[in-house]
Amino acid sequence: MKQFGILSMIVVSLFLISFIGNSQKKTTANQIKQNSIEIYDFHTTNRCVTCKAIEANIKYTLDTYFQEEVKNGTITFKVVNIDEEGNYALAEKFQASGTSLFFNVISSGKEKQIDLTGFAFSYGKNKELFSNKLKRKLEKQLENI
Repeated sequence: MKQFGILSMIVVSLFLISFIGNSQKKTTANQIKQNSIEIYDFHTTNRCVTCKAIEANIKYTLDTYFQEEVKNGTITFKVVNIDEEGNYALAEKFQASGTSLFFNVISSGKEKQIDLTGFAFSYGKNKELFSNKLKRKLEKQLENI
């Protein structure tokens, strides 16, 4: 009987330890996600010249003006092929079809999606203009987080 009591205590202890560990991992993941800007460049498998230019111009802007924010995780950039099955849920979340550009601004635990698709197609082929306007848009959102 004594062995059963000890075994029960060990099982309960292991359960509590795993619960506490999982809860700490979730908190850390949420803290990392808070106060950041995720940039999503959605596209299909077949990409046009403008679609490729948009991606290149985003990379240029981040490399030129936001190296520190990218390095510390405040800004992340993700290129997502919506034709790949594993990306359907993410595309659905943003209602992305074809080439689409979004900011997902995360502040105080709340997400706000900003659709920049029209902007991206309007300025996508003009590297300097695109970069300057994207820089201002990112700076504005960084002030808000």
